[in-house]
Amino acid sequence: MLSKLIITAAIALSSFITIAKPIAIDENNISPLLNGHEIPNISLQTVEGEDVNLKELVSHKNTVLFFYRGGWCPFCNVQMGQLQAIESKLLAMNIQLVGISPDSPEKLKASITKNKLNYLLLSDEKMQAAQSFGLAFYTSDKVTKMYQAKLGVSNTLFNLPTGEARLVLPVPAIYMSDKTGLIQFMYANPNYKVRPAPELILSAARLLE
Repeated sequence: MLSKLIITAAIALSSFITIAKPIAIDENNISPLLNGHEIPNISLQTVEGEDVNLKELVSHKNTVLFFYRGGWCPFCNVQMGQLQAIESKLLAMNIQLVGISPDSPEKLKASITKNKLNYLLLSDEKMQAAQSFGLAFYTSDKVTKMYQAKLGVSNTLFNLPTGEARLVLPVPAIYMSDKTGLIQFMYANPNYKVRPAPELILSAARLLE
């Protein structure tokens, strides 16, 4: 019995460590999950505020996941529109498209309406997905204040080890997984202005067929 309890505790601790992956000091020091890693077992929220287990979600169908900074980001809105334009081709390959951001469910609804989206958007307000994928990073004090003042970003702030409160964002990224939850393709770029072309995403997605 004791050995079973120890094993159970070890598994639980291992899961916690994966979810609580440290937030990078800046966007250039992230440690993203790579090809061959598995989609983490984490919970996100739909626009209705309902919980969705990401690992279970991808087990039903090959999946293209994309992490974006939020509906306030113009580069993210352009990308969402580009992905909407190729969604029908992904669906024809039996691949689902899912977007993940720190936006609240209410803000996700606004993005869906604004960009006329058909695909699923999930809320990662607590940044558990961004952290477990190794994409979360602290913005600088200057950027935090600028985004709050000029772009109206009202995300929850996170404290640095030194105690300073900063905005935490995900580095924009694309992940493709098969139905076993195995990552087959990934793209992450610290330069938020550079996103993979739709043609590249489609080419990579064909490898999942």
